[in-house]
Amino acid sequence: MRNSNVALSLLLLPLAACAPDAPPPANRAYAGLPITGDLAFARHMGFSNCVDTSNALRCRKSGVMVAGQGPFEAAVDMRGSRGDAGFHQLTMWNERDQRAPFRIEPVLEAQGWQLCRTGTEDRGDQNIWTKPGSPVRYSIDMSYWGKRRLRILIDNGTPPGPCL
Repeated sequence: MRNSNVALSLLLLPLAACAPDAPPPANRAYAGLPITGDLAFARHMGFSNCVDTSNALRCRKSGVMVAGQGPFEAAVDMRGSRGDAGFHQLTMWNERDQRAPFRIEPVLEAQGWQLCRTGTEDRGDQNIWTKPGSPVRYSIDMSYWGKRRLRILIDNGTPPGPCL
């Protein structure tokens, strides 16, 4: 019986790949930047340099400023085939300066944002900034591989994890 369940699962797996993409999230901007939405919204917000990667459609914009800091390279990654499932965050980085994303932190702190530091700065750890009533949270890579990222995500109200 167990082998037949495995065989059936293997037969149905290709059908899952044919399932329609999830609809894109609502178009939402924060501080003049797109945070979630569809391809048309991203392009309307100036993210028109789009490249098909192996698993997403990445639309980029150069010269992006955040809280008076930057300029950053920025991208939204569209999920699904042809980007039909939209994007769920804004990702930014500086090509030459890995410390650039940290320059936003004193500005956030002065505006009443609260820091939650996850992990021990070894791998994959984040500085996550939240503010009661804000629709977004900021996440900055503490450790990184490649380019250190600054991300703006919708704040779903859940704690960012254990804070140190």
